[in-house]
Amino acid sequence: MGDELLKNLIWVGPSKKELLGFPEDVIDEVGYILYRVQKNKNHPHIKPLKGLNGVLEIVTDYKTDTYRTVYAVKLGNTIYVLHAFKKKSKTGIKTPKQTMNLIKERLKQAQDIAKQQD
Repeated sequence: MGDELLKNLIWVGPSKKELLGFPEDVIDEVGYILYRVQKNKNHPHIKPLKGLNGVLEIVTDYKTDTYRTVYAVKLGNTIYVLHAFKKKSKTGIKTPKQTMNLIKERLKQAQDIAKQQD
């Protein structure tokens, strides 16, 4: 039972550095959730990122802040962590356009990496 293969995990751009700038409790929770994703398991803090097919986000609340870690799963057998950020707006749930553009740019980088691995 505990012998499931883990999917590879690749950090695109400075996404790992971004995550490591979060509070330790958030880093621990996101790390655990990414581990579950590598084992092909779900978690209640995972939801689709609107507007990008195959891109999901981990939403973590800590104290009065919300942290998001965005990753792509539909690129072979690898998980690509695209971006990690603290949500700044206290109103509305929409991801800012500038952030979405960055995620799209890193998704393209992940797609290029995936092509090289074929």
